[in-house]
Amino acid sequence: MAASVRRGTMTLLTQAVMVRANIDVDRMSAQQKVELADEIYAQQPNLLASILVLPRYGVDMLQLEVPIHVLLVAFQAMKHCGHAVPTISEDVQETCLRRLTATMRFTEGVPPDLVAQMITKSCVDHPERYLLAFVYGYLGEHDLLRVRTEAEKFLLLAALNLVECLAYVGAQLQSR
Repeated sequence: MAASVRRGTMTLLTQAVMVRANIDVDRMSAQQKVELADEIYAQQPNLLASILVLPRYGVDMLQLEVPIHVLLVAFQAMKHCGHAVPTISEDVQETCLRRLTATMRFTEGVPPDLVAQMITKSCVDHPERYLLAFVYGYLGEHDLLRVRTEAEKFLLLAALNLVECLAYVGAQLQSR
């Protein structure tokens, strides 16, 4: 079965799919990554645009490599998941971004230990928890979770919104 079921929710991107996708992308040459980006442009242009716009918000080219890698792995995982994932529209992206920023605002002023507990719980209960764990892990490896600059804030939002968008369309696929 391509999707795993837990607590009544289905995840499109299982742990095995995420591991396979990450290994695939890590093994790709620069040319193969460009070809994968071309596939993303053809099938998920809005997801690609949401990453490529980041330099307008101060993200430098070195930092941009991180959300690009996240997008490549997420897209590769979508290819492996066994479900046709519909094109994610700008409206879906906007809806998910509003939800994400509302959730983040909710944690403002909350003690760090409680925020950590809230993040852990939301990750465990998230419909795309393996993708979310990958994104948090990858951003953490690159020291991009502390949000010290506006650029890092936009980078973090773009990467996390990618997860929310895939969870959103995954829920739509599940309800069919």
